[in-house]
Amino acid sequence: MKQNLPLSFVELLFDRLDPDRFMGLFLEALTGSQKVERGSIWLKKGDGYVCVEARGDEADKIRGYVLSPTRKSIVGTVIESGRMTIARPDKDPRHFKEIGLKLDTKNTLILCFPLKSADGTVYGAVQILDTTAGGVRMNLDPDYLELLEGLVITGSIALGASFELANQYERKEEIKKVRDRARSEPRMVGQSEAFFRVMGRAKIYAGNDFPVMITGESGTGKELLAREIHRLSPRRNRSFLVQNCSAIPENLLESELFGYRKGAFTGADKDKIGLFEAAEGGTVFLDEVGDMAPGLQAKILRVLQDHEIKPLGSTASKKVDVRIIAATNRKLADSIERGNFREDLYYRLNVLPLEIPAIRKRREDVPLLLNHFLKQYARGPDAAPVSISSEAMEMLTAWSWPGNIREIENLAKYLLTVTEGNINLADLPPPYNLEFKEEYVQQPDSFYFQSEVASPPPTLGTGGSLEEMERAYILSTLEKNRWNITEAARQAGIKRTTFHSRMKKHGIRKKI
Repeated sequence: MKQNLPLSFVELLFDRLDPDRFMGLFLEALTGSQKVERGSIWLKKGDGYVCVEARGDEADKIRGYVLSPTRKSIVGTVIESGRMTIARPDKDPRHFKEIGLKLDTKNTLILCFPLKSADGTVYGAVQILDTTAGGVRMNLDPDYLELLEGLVITGSIALGASFELANQYERKEEIKKVRDRARSEPRMVGQSEAFFRVMGRAKIYAGNDFPVMITGESGTGKELLAREIHRLSPRRNRSFLVQNCSAIPENLLESELFGYRKGAFTGADKDKIGLFEAAEGGTVFLDEVGDMAPGLQAKILRVLQDHEIKPLGSTASKKVDVRIIAATNRKLADSIERGNFREDLYYRLNVLPLEIPAIRKRREDVPLLLNHFLKQYARGPDAAPVSISSEAMEMLTAWSWPGNIREIENLAKYLLTVTEGNINLADLPPPYNLEFKEEYVQQPDSFYFQSEVASPPPTLGTGGSLEEMERAYILSTLEKNRWNITEAARQAGIKRTTFHSRMKKHGIRKKI
């Protein structure tokens, strides 16, 4: 018996190379050509055959099903032999009967074709399924089946191409994400001998799994250095998770690190995975570890000694594979002497010590860091590059930077906010502008601004906000220009109206 294929069949095959939509159109065309409702597509993945798409009244019961290659099945037979087959499930010993048990309406006839790529490799199979009594709905005329098989081969090549294109697109998108993530993630910046010495040691430390103890003043970039060690290590493709040990109470910190089981305490209505378990195979960074309570220190010691954790409310321990990098701005030797930090934990954490020097000990890094932050926080991707005059840069390089890198970052944000165009010496706010030396008194590692104000203006990175710095800068500029707003605006490098609006913003009024 002859039967014409729908004219839309070939059109559907080449409608578009989107795998999900393609598979649906493919099955719709094939089942329509045989006047049946059920069909399924299976792909060879790993050691099994997975149903990736299905059509029909009970498709959800089959979609996602995995057939083992060690068990007989029609799908497995066709994929391994590369030949089309016709089977009656109730009589064919190759039929995998467990699938039939999942269905309320049984299949009575199976028509299964191999799916081949352009080079002839079989990568899957497509089934057309009849549920009528005796399987009488399907057309099994040899000429028709030959034509249908030819179209399945054409369709399977197109489907294989769509999978490959999708994989290439996913790989491209993944590469783009990795690139964007690399660009967006903060990186260590420096050019001094001290900087390269630290980075060289970090690269060496990255090659093993021993604990690292990073020390240094606040704002020197301890977390960034820990991230760099992780990025260079064999664990780079696993998680890097951070916990500040001074930011939360002891009991909450314990639950964050170790997790808890449902019912462990009031409000624990479900299990929670802790940081150590979540970072399996990766790195845990414990910042400000010197502030950790003594009771919790003993549990961290157990993680280091036995590689085990015990969630709150659990009676069983669990093995974990994590690398611990710790950091502190405290002198732990003093904490040990006062009994605030366990000596045994200190030696467990301090296997690979690494100290980041303060900015005042590596002033050569100041120009590079400042230009880095000016570029990073510039107003949009099309913003004109901002440069700093040699006089201004010389002044900033001489500054002691008690707030270290964080202070440099804040100053960059401030300068981008209050200046228009390039940055000159006059644009620097106090206490960075030391042009008027008679107004300053130099003391070890810092300068203090002397004025009628009882206390010195805030230093960026050491407690002062951008708002406070801007107000201090405006007041200083007005005082220098004897409250001549026009001259103050000219010195600030902005329009008079802009300068006046910022005076109003901070409640600053002209002296009478």
